[in-house]
Amino acid sequence: MFIFLMVVQAIVAALLVTVILMQKSEGGGLGVGGSPSGIMSARGATDFLTRATAILATVFVVLSIALATLAVGQSSGRKIDDSLNRAAVPVDAAPAAPAAGAAPATAPAASPAPVSDPLRDATKL
Repeated sequence: MFIFLMVVQAIVAALLVTVILMQKSEGGGLGVGGSPSGIMSARGATDFLTRATAILATVFVVLSIALATLAVGQSSGRKIDDSLNRAAVPVDAAPAAPAAGAAPATAPAASPAPVSDPLRDATKL
């Protein structure tokens, strides 16, 4: 049912875009000449396209609401996946004492920049 309504929604959307693009911006409709009375006169085309736009827009909104309702109904029975949830590990407030006889950690000595380095003097500002 959901997939069927999605297909119908796509068709209605394509028709709605087509009908909107067929209209003139000033309300002239298709601009088809002919008799002033009749279904495909300039006035008749304008009325037809205006009505078609209103009907297709209404169908589009109703289908959107129906699809949203179906989507909520299908997903409400599922459980949230918590397989990646890890237990919190307590953190000690004080750092651990070094092992007996271990040398304290020191930062490695900075080696001088090679003579060919164009940025060797950049640190001496």
